[in-house]
Amino acid sequence: MSQRFVTLLTATSFVVLAVTGVIAFIWPFSLNVVGLHALMGFAFVALVVFHVAASSRAMTRHLRSPILWIVLSLTALVTVFLWWQPRPVKALLGLSANLGPALDRFEVSERGMVYRYSPDPSYKMVLEIRSGASYDSANPPRLAIWLENQSHYHIKTLLEPGAADSETMLPYWAFKVAGWKAAIEDAKKREASLDDLVDAISSPTENSSFDPADYILPRKTESSMPYRLLIEINQPGDPSEKSDDQPSLVYQVEIDNFDPRTFQLLDLVGYPVKEVSGDGEIEWPLYFADERFDSALDLIDSALLTIEREPGESEQNGLSGK
Repeated sequence: MSQRFVTLLTATSFVVLAVTGVIAFIWPFSLNVVGLHALMGFAFVALVVFHVAASSRAMTRHLRSPILWIVLSLTALVTVFLWWQPRPVKALLGLSANLGPALDRFEVSERGMVYRYSPDPSYKMVLEIRSGASYDSANPPRLAIWLENQSHYHIKTLLEPGAADSETMLPYWAFKVAGWKAAIEDAKKREASLDDLVDAISSPTENSSFDPADYILPRKTESSMPYRLLIEINQPGDPSEKSDDQPSLVYQVEIDNFDPRTFQLLDLVGYPVKEVSGDGEIEWPLYFADERFDSALDLIDSALLTIEREPGESEQNGLSGK
């Protein structure tokens, strides 16, 4: 294979990568565009290997040049900067019409927290948490947001707390995630699907699926499965008159896709308490907030969930037929 042929083929492949990359950023998500971009990337890697092999003498001179270390350092700095994604980078990604890089966005301000989740152009979820009198924007509380099915199984974490003490500060969320991961590992050992394992444990029901798409993006509203959105919040080091450190609080809302437009307030459902059964099983049941709580009850003034979902073709046909 001649060096000129490899060089030209590498250059034309790079053009395809560049064009599909720009299209993927500007246009809404397209499996064809993203698939082409990804597969052409693998082909481009192979062509680069051929190109380096065909230009071994020139590459050897480049590798011996002192400029190599400058180039490597600059590449490492840019890579770390883009991976870290500070505010300017996130703002740039937010301009993309492709919901892949802007799948979910979390904003914190003095008024509280806003979480936006849009896995599809036809689906938009906004959770607006208004801060209460005890909320401190300089030292924000730990927070986790996740989805559960009607069988109380974790199906997806929307916002994962990044702090090192998250499992301690948010034990209810950590317990749910741990059970979900254990079920996945058990399913792998049994060489069964996760849904089959849940059916074996809790009996087959419509509400035992572990696929978030079955709840968030159902094909038909009338056959969609209800689910729950939960948040757990905890302010580190917040003693009360009757507690050295107030436990976390859990808020919840039931969601039913029967109405594609949803405006719902989350309700306080309690605080988790660790209990160990006789056979050593650990559970975290929720108890109603009692007299030990004071400032923790004022971390959140209100939490409003808004969902806007466009009806599918079957729903549109059904509506037009009425």
